[in-house]
Amino acid sequence: MIALFSLLVIVILSIIVVRIGSIALELTGLSTEIASFQAQSAFSGVGFTTVESETIVTHPVCRRIIRILILMGSAGVTTSIATLVLAFMGQSGKGVIERGEVLVLGLLAIFFFARSRHIYNMMKIIIINALKRWTTLRLYDYEQLFGLGAGYAIMKITIKEDNPLKEKPLKELKSQLEGVLILAIYRKEGNKIEFIGAPHGEAIIKADDELICYAKENMIIKSFSSALS
Repeated sequence: MIALFSLLVIVILSIIVVRIGSIALELTGLSTEIASFQAQSAFSGVGFTTVESETIVTHPVCRRIIRILILMGSAGVTTSIATLVLAFMGQSGKGVIERGEVLVLGLLAIFFFARSRHIYNMMKIIIINALKRWTTLRLYDYEQLFGLGAGYAIMKITIKEDNPLKEKPLKELKSQLEGVLILAIYRKEGNKIEFIGAPHGEAIIKADDELICYAKENMIIKSFSSALS
């Protein structure tokens, strides 16, 4: 039974490590969903081939976090497999069933523990404080930094073929986009996506462009009503 309980402890520690990595990535500017997926992918060593991953590995802080997750994940997966084998080694049919039941119940308890929003919020506070104290990561509360709680929003707007903004430079759209700041443009170029950060006034908006806009939410909706319909 010692090996079985050791396995459950390893699973809990793995979840905590992934949670720490996820929150650390989130605090570098990634969304909660993307940060969680990338942390899980790096720790398990599976599926870390998304478009976001290419951006992450070019960021020095994110790359450091991912490297640590990969190293710890390699050790964790190997240890888990070895402990699982030891937990069932030399057991008779009845012993295997009993240990299987304990394992399933333990994993279910861990699952509900990991899914608890209350526990997540408590862990997030503890992890943030720990990261601020023991690391040199530049941690920002982006919601507060951008004033998202004060009615401002960051939205992605896709320009359709019939959008009147199409084929016009940004400098000619000042009156129509008054109060809206275009932070970036994602543009499809064949099979690749080009990123244009802080576009200047000469930048021309094209069909299928994805504009990253920052402003009061009602101003974005008003300026891009046709794109949002």
